[in-house]
Amino acid sequence: MRAVTRGDRGERSISAASRGPQWFGPAAEGVSRRAVPGAARACVRGLALAGCPARETLLSCVSELAANAVAHTASGVGGDFTVEVIRSADGVALVAVTDAGGPGEPSVRGADELAEGGRGLALVAALASRWGHHEVAAGGRTVWAEATWPVAVPAAS
Repeated sequence: MRAVTRGDRGERSISAASRGPQWFGPAAEGVSRRAVPGAARACVRGLALAGCPARETLLSCVSELAANAVAHTASGVGGDFTVEVIRSADGVALVAVTDAGGPGEPSVRGADELAEGGRGLALVAALASRWGHHEVAAGGRTVWAEATWPVAVPAAS
């Protein structure tokens, strides 16, 4: 997994490559599928969300998006994925997970009340100001969630 931040403070990245090319995949030694969301949160927490009013919202969203990348795409079969944090302007932050792609399109589905899963994108949709996805090169896909919050407007002189 590789995590990248972009914004008005330049671009920074952090990589798990030191633990091997599949460190963040479920096939990686010592990292279970269940550990992936927490590891994604830990990786993103230190990048660009310090002081961000939407930090907890975005951490919850990246956790769900990372879990989906492992559970529903080719990234979960020995592949990898990239997590990005983008703070493009005051009052706006976005997290994005780019994976190896898979069958079907990400969508919010109605879940059985007793089902153990199936609520991830519904949670993302409820928490984020907006979310979406787009295809990327080589059959991959990026799923993103954006959060916004009010910012002070300077008084006119």
